[in-house]
Amino acid sequence: MVSFLDFEKPIAELESRIADLRETAQTGAVDIEGDVARLQAKADKLLHETYARLTPWQKTQVARHPERPHFKHYVAGLFEDFMPLAGDRAFADDQAIIGGLGRLGGRRVMVIGHEKGDDTASRLKHNFGMGKPEGYRKAIRLMELADRFGIPVVTLVDTSGAFPGVQAEERGQAEAIARSTEKCLELGVPMVAAVVGEGGSGGAVALAAANRVLMFEHAVYAVISPEGCASILWRTAEKASDAADAMRVTAADLHRLGVIDRIVPEPVGGAHRDPAAAIAALGGAIGEELDSLKALSRDDVRRARREKFLAIGTI
Repeated sequence: MVSFLDFEKPIAELESRIADLRETAQTGAVDIEGDVARLQAKADKLLHETYARLTPWQKTQVARHPERPHFKHYVAGLFEDFMPLAGDRAFADDQAIIGGLGRLGGRRVMVIGHEKGDDTASRLKHNFGMGKPEGYRKAIRLMELADRFGIPVVTLVDTSGAFPGVQAEERGQAEAIARSTEKCLELGVPMVAAVVGEGGSGGAVALAAANRVLMFEHAVYAVISPEGCASILWRTAEKASDAADAMRVTAADLHRLGVIDRIVPEPVGGAHRDPAAAIAALGGAIGEELDSLKALSRDDVRRARREKFLAIGTI
């Protein structure tokens, strides 16, 4: 059963009626297939129309949907022979950022990403995808390993931001994020990043300073959450919708501004409605981008990445 968002209530009502009719039909007392087909067509049309005109705030809600695929689902669906590599060799193993070696379509890659968890226990275990300094230092270690052996790096970004707790600050959160961003930029191997859900602040950029930045159709990417922006500008999070409009958080806006390179389409109704199709689409897009970069020398890879980021915001 799909969890419906607030703006999906009309769709939810139709699908509830369809479910009730199908349950009635199981008794064999009446033939309601015609009614079910008409309601299903109406629900499908409404779903298409709704998702064709989502506001930035509604896209933010979709990006945060609890049933949206997470890092572990992408690993299971795309990467063969995945071997997780743990720890930063200094403090601990942060479960909010996971990485390891695997194969994508036969290519050996180092895959790193945020894991939010999908139930109460796993969300607590993975700290809701909010990385701590040891998580970003683990990412640096894995990127260095990939660079040493000439292995491309793939990152999957899905975080509201790095963990802002006192202990994280005491262990050098800002420095770890900066070093991770620096490591992305200096890699001599191709790097492809994909914003698969929510890309928030430096906690996202630290894994997304890549040669190619992909973004799911209904993902969002911004320097701060809409609620955070609204709290600063209007002293209330209730203005989050207005903030999302002003911040240009959507894939379409960011592609137009040159912040991302490619939009990956999602199934109608969002990735959570058909995770397998969404995962397959992302895998195909990442594979194509890796193929486009494989002929570049180490110097060319660095130069192209540098030029890409220096060009953002220029006229």
